[in-house]
Amino acid sequence: MTLRACALALAGALALAGCATPKSGPDAPPEAVAAAAYRHDGPPALTLFTMVNNSSGGGEHTSLMINASQRVVFDPAGSVSHPQLVERGDVLYGITPALAELYERAHARETYHVVIQRIEVPPAVAEQALQLAMQNGTVAQAFCTQATSGILRQLPGFESIRPTFFPNALSRQFGALPGVTTRRRYEEDPDDKSLAVDAFFDGAAGG
Repeated sequence: MTLRACALALAGALALAGCATPKSGPDAPPEAVAAAAYRHDGPPALTLFTMVNNSSGGGEHTSLMINASQRVVFDPAGSVSHPQLVERGDVLYGITPALAELYERAHARETYHVVIQRIEVPPAVAEQALQLAMQNGTVAQAFCTQATSGILRQLPGFESIRPTFFPNALSRQFGALPGVTTRRRYEEDPDDKSLAVDAFFDGAAGG
């Protein structure tokens, strides 16, 4: 196979792997990140989100919610954005129960469902995951699963995770870990996830 053919094959694979729509807008400043910090009272845990195309069954995005000294979502090359949503370096901050619910609902719509896999971990492991996510920086398009698997495989207890570009492949690996619980979320909302995001913040402002 020629170098050009290899490059085209890789580009096609990355497109199939998803994460193709970048966020818009600049990073939040450090003071906004600090002000948004939310500490959830649940146990330390990692929650892997896999967005699956309802027609093809293909995984098209991967992200990771981390409950440590604060709760965040590492949303590499993600597309959930809003002026009131605090994001820096592909990490969403201030993930209250309402925002965690919004994140799921925004991705579960008529064209996609969300596979939600959660595992409780020791506090030190959760904190290591948080620090790795915060230090990772903005992720290039189509590299969401590669970035997430790269963080996971550095954690104690997750050494079996192999690097991959494919969301469903990472979901299978994560699901094989002892203690993981799995659920799926389906919604019938329109395909445009920004509608759910805008409705949430408009309601919050009005209420």
